[in-house]
Amino acid sequence: MPDTLTPACAATRDWVEGFVVAHNVCPFARRELLAESIRFVEEAASEWEPALETLIAECRRLDASAAIETTLLVLRPGLEDFDDYLDFLAVAEALLVEQGYEGIYQLASFHPDYCFDGAEQDDPANFTNRSPWPMLHLLREAGLEHALAHYPNPEAIPERNIERMRQLGSERLAAELTALRNRVHPDRD
Repeated sequence: MPDTLTPACAATRDWVEGFVVAHNVCPFARRELLAESIRFVEEAASEWEPALETLIAECRRLDASAAIETTLLVLRPGLEDFDDYLDFLAVAEALLVEQGYEGIYQLASFHPDYCFDGAEQDDPANFTNRSPWPMLHLLREAGLEHALAHYPNPEAIPERNIERMRQLGSERLAAELTALRNRVHPDRD
């Protein structure tokens, strides 16, 4: 992890700690946060090519450093529209395959307006993949497989998360994300 984080990366780290870990959305995040093995990178995504180049550069960084378990690539500005983000995600996933990273790294997707296919926009379950900004989570597949192999009943994680988000409710969850975004841009809602 770099010595200094951009304001958006610092707020994203706070989101990992105060949301992902606090609500146990990912049961493996706490360990990586404490080990400081999560890399936070911010890249403008107004132009896709530089953002995609940064994604591949982060793959190469993971190749070179076993001390980094995962990278969160914060994509701002750009990709505020969820449909545009999904188009970008499809290109990013294809690029990983093209660059020979299939089976080595995978992408998890997060966006402030994330909505699962077939779900209602206001379903609190969507907050399992909502974040302060559009981002890609670059994961080592071997690390993920190892963590899942040593976790009891990993297939129950998604349903448990959906239930937890619905208990917390959309209003509370939206307020948490807004508070994090406002740390970077206090003049926005």
